[in-house]
Amino acid sequence: MPIRVVFLGPPGTGKGTQARRMSERFGLAALSSGDVLRQEIAEQSHVGRQAQSYVQEGTLVPDSVVTAVMLAGIDKLRSGTGFILDGFPRTVPQAEALAEGLRQRGWRLQAAIDFQMDDRLLIERLVTRRVCSRCGRTYNIRFLPPKAEGRCDGCGGALVQRVDDREDVVATRLATYRQQTAPLIEYYLHRGVYQTVDASAPAERVEAAIVGILMGLSDTE
Repeated sequence: MPIRVVFLGPPGTGKGTQARRMSERFGLAALSSGDVLRQEIAEQSHVGRQAQSYVQEGTLVPDSVVTAVMLAGIDKLRSGTGFILDGFPRTVPQAEALAEGLRQRGWRLQAAIDFQMDDRLLIERLVTRRVCSRCGRTYNIRFLPPKAEGRCDGCGGALVQRVDDREDVVATRLATYRQQTAPLIEYYLHRGVYQTVDASAPAERVEAAIVGILMGLSDTE
């Protein structure tokens, strides 16, 4: 059975980097909520147009629409392809809607892997994070630097700091995340799929821990 998992954790814990590595290693689709949303809007799909109206107004996209967007992204995958959801779900209603959507397709999540990190280290990582302005690949000038300073290894694009990665807004973002996701962690704990990794470890050790979890899932399915 294809692997189907969720990566949980606040921004800056390396979820995107590890999702990309697992995608390459296991042949999984790494679906970021932001990327899928932008794709659906660009394609002007039915759900993309729904989401676009909220984005243009600067209002929060409802849980039902966000879930519909992610399920649309999942439905576009080649048959038999497993996936990693990065940045979704973020709330219990989203998790419930996702579970129902997967159930209707005859599927279920096998694991929700929580990237855990101390807030002080997380703030340090966020303020030193840089993103490629061209392809969106993520780096960290201290912990995961590019080969050439200020340039993406993949496409050569300029690396920039996101506005919301500045120290004056990071603490607020973290507080909001903790408040939103505490119930989500309980939700997955009760369903027996919640697992954790120490995201403060070196990237290679984090990768090895996730590989171990995913190999265990493939062995039992």
